Amino acid sequence: MSSADFLTDFHHVATIGATPRQGVDREAATAEDAQSRAWFSKWVTEAGYTLHVDGIGNMFGLIEWTPGAPFVLVGSHLDSQPLGGRFDGAYGVLAALHAARDVDELVTTSGTVPPFNLAVVNWFNEEGGRFAPSVMGSSVFAGLFDQEQMLDTTDLAGVTARAALADIGYLGTDLRPVTVSYAEIHIEQGRILEREGIAIGVVDRSWYTQKLDIEVLGEQSHTGATAMADRHDALVAAAKIILLVREVTADFGEDAIVSSVGQLTLEPNSPIVVARRVRLVADLRSGDPAIVQAARATLLEKIAALAVEHDIQINVTDFDIRPIRYFPEDGLLVAEQAAVRAGLSTRRIQTMAGHDSVAMNTIVPSIMLFVPSVDGVSHCEREFTTDADMVAGLAVLTEVATDLVHGALLDPAATPGVLPSVRA
Repeated sequence: MSSADFLTDFHHVATIGATPRQGVDREAATAEDAQSRAWFSKWVTEAGYTLHVDGIGNMFGLIEWTPGAPFVLVGSHLDSQPLGGRFDGAYGVLAALHAARDVDELVTTSGTVPPFNLAVVNWFNEEGGRFAPSVMGSSVFAGLFDQEQMLDTTDLAGVTARAALADIGYLGTDLRPVTVSYAEIHIEQGRILEREGIAIGVVDRSWYTQKLDIEVLGEQSHTGATAMADRHDALVAAAKIILLVREVTADFGEDAIVSSVGQLTLEPNSPIVVARRVRLVADLRSGDPAIVQAARATLLEKIAALAVEHDIQINVTDFDIRPIRYFPEDGLLVAEQAAVRAGLSTRRIQTMAGHDSVAMNTIVPSIMLFVPSVDGVSHCEREFTTDADMVAGLAVLTEVATDLVHGALLDPAATPGVLPSVRA
């Protein structure tokens, strides 16, 4: 394994969509995302692998040692949040490419063909910054989301995901690889590993997630000419809801729940017009579903009272509810043993954020690995992980991928070559 080659590639990809403060801005199906996809395509084809693009824009670099045998998938995503970090997602794709190449070289030199083929994946729209919901490409692959419905989702400008993918040339029609297992490495996006001096986090479960789509309907009026008593200001009510979403976390223990409003749009968005409509998305997450449900109930009660107080209408809709997903114990052991062989420390850890591995874990045994994040920051330009920590994670991912293609996590009921094809 050449860590220098990996780091060269990683830091090059970080220049695609680079921002002034060393972040990246590569929202899904934008011109910048297209550039990173073109780089992925070139890397895969120059390595001698086969490139497939499916109907939701997922990209697969296929290494096929045994025609017809199913695949182990490794990868992550190249899209980012607006003004996001250069590590989130991209690290997992780059590490997967280099781990796959190392496994391919090992297979070639050993002369022993493993029972499973290997593929590297770049998932579409994991971030969900442009098209909601997030984790879109892998969720379509896993059958959790309907492909046509997802293609019809629109961004704030009214552009559909279908049109955006077609515009950049990545609305594919290729077959999806039949898959037996999945592995992904990612930055932690938290402070636990850094604080405890641990090299590798082995994810054993995801947090429960509940989002609320909140529409506040007031009345448009003149900001200067309308008496204060006559106003039905949707933005004032929305501002109070934003505070309620934060304050509800105080009803529970420290770090038991996190919440935020990350997106807000208002109409008509004029400096001299009282807002008539505001739409915001609240995000509640906890390791305990009962805590999220209790927080939701409190919010609904207080929002209803707020509507009466302001004499306006507030509509609240549940969406993007994601249950806790437990990663298989056998996979945790595979990851921990791989880290031991690499001479690295581990601890089991939960993921508060959603990841493609969580979606994939619903259909095949999956492994999720974390490397430390400096200061625990993510989804911003200050996001940072050291070269040394990235290289250490690459070593573990390579070990894991090697184990998986040789049958680790094999379902005894699965027979190579007879699993059903999944079309795009």
